[in-house]
Amino acid sequence: MNHDVNVRVRRRRLGRISQGDIFREVECVEYVAEKHGVLEVSKLVFPLVVVLTQDCDLEQDARYRTRQGKKPQSDDKKLFSVLVAPLYNADHVYQGQHLLDLELTMAKMNKEKTEGRTLRQNERPRYHYLSFPEDVPIVPSIVDFKHYFSVNSSYLAKLKPKHLVCGLSALYREDLSQRFAAYLARIGLPYLPADVGHVGACPNLASGGAAK
Repeated sequence: MNHDVNVRVRRRRLGRISQGDIFREVECVEYVAEKHGVLEVSKLVFPLVVVLTQDCDLEQDARYRTRQGKKPQSDDKKLFSVLVAPLYNADHVYQGQHLLDLELTMAKMNKEKTEGRTLRQNERPRYHYLSFPEDVPIVPSIVDFKHYFSVNSSYLAKLKPKHLVCGLSALYREDLSQRFAAYLARIGLPYLPADVGHVGACPNLASGGAAK
């Protein structure tokens, strides 16, 4: 087994979509436009994505959808979409080439220096590194939380029989989920020019002027 392995996968397949499930060849609708009566739909196809939606919500949605003709008291358990994020080949990410098919050049990261090591140790908030056991047909990969998107729940359910690769085991999917939530909850502080006084100072207001 590769010493670099940092994740375990679930061997038993569930009958529903689960948090941590990894699907291949999933479409993301980029835009829909109508011009002169012609409808144009632009789609991106990601080789691999991982499901981020909370598992309790996915379980309740599955129960709602498989109620076998019994009318529910309400429809508040229904999910319209599922959050996912792409998995990129780690070597391509280091080279900044993982989105070349979209004609996008990304920042390079030196695999051997601090930026690469901290990424593999999952100490960089934006990224989550996954290295799978040898019997899982996925190369070392990086989840980019900034690139998350939603897919229709019914669409993903239809893909499941042929496009599900594997699922992260419970502990590792919770780790992924917690890091994703922390990334979304980060606070973006404003840029402070060098001439601003000490922390807490507001020169404009102190002098009676309006804050800019």
